[in-house]
Amino acid sequence: MIELPVRQVKVEDVVQETTREDAIERMSTTFRAVEESGQLDAVALQKIADSIMMDVIDRKENLLQLTDIRLHDKYTFAHSVNVAIISAMIGGLLKLPKDELSILTLGGLLHDLGKIKVASEILNKNGRLNDDEFNEIKHHPIEGARRIEAMASMLPKPDILARIAREHHEHLDGTGYPDHKKENEIHKFSKVVAIADVYDALTSERSYKKPYTPSVTRNIMMNLSKGHFDENLIRLFFNNVAVYPVGTILKTIYGFGIVTKCEFGHTETPSICVFADVQGKMLDKPERIDLKDDGTRAIEMEVSGIELLHFIHHLTVNPMIYLTEEA
Repeated sequence: MIELPVRQVKVEDVVQETTREDAIERMSTTFRAVEESGQLDAVALQKIADSIMMDVIDRKENLLQLTDIRLHDKYTFAHSVNVAIISAMIGGLLKLPKDELSILTLGGLLHDLGKIKVASEILNKNGRLNDDEFNEIKHHPIEGARRIEAMASMLPKPDILARIAREHHEHLDGTGYPDHKKENEIHKFSKVVAIADVYDALTSERSYKKPYTPSVTRNIMMNLSKGHFDENLIRLFFNNVAVYPVGTILKTIYGFGIVTKCEFGHTETPSICVFADVQGKMLDKPERIDLKDDGTRAIEMEVSGIELLHFIHHLTVNPMIYLTEEA
């Protein structure tokens, strides 16, 4: 078995790992306090939102990479932090003023507050939910909004935060829940959080599912979920997400290559280092190619999971060695 070397290129995400880890720990403490006493530490919550917001502003030149943010024991809290990060990123792309960006980020942190009332056995069930269990899950947006309204005096713009909690599962075509709202009936911040919520859920590993890659997630959200999301927002989002993150192995018309660079606006057509021909035979000299010159037609498939392990075993060389600073 081939040991994977440490990646030589440091890929910067839209927030620092220390910011994310600290936010998850603080969220865990804050949510448990709400569950036990019904009291929300709004000051602590605002500090979390502000730290995320400032990182996103300071690191706006970075694409969303989602390197390891899903692999955390505290899934519920990690998910809320991830949704806040993604929401803040979209808000930054929309050039929202800081006060609005702060509310949107806070809304991302609080969007799943209603899940406090849902049994952990249901949230983590390894299998399909029955009708009763699904109905309990579907009640969490109402419960989240109710809790925020009950703590209105502790929060800035509680009306908007409550709408985000209640509306983040609504779809523009009216097929969402709990109120089957459509189009302009849904707050613009709720539309942003809806995208962040689904993206993180699909790319997360849970006890009952494997994570989808960013490219598969993009296809699901843009092509298989037509009518669910605001099209302008979702296109803006995926233009700033590393659809094929650095280190991804792609089979292309040129052969097998490893992604070495992703650029804004060209996230579906990264730069790659081609190290094997189309049959998988190692090249004597690797070739660096910018796929945006060809468009998406150059990519035939992404090699991942067990197929990637078999491929590396067949090569006897780990493609990660081609991730150098010069890549």
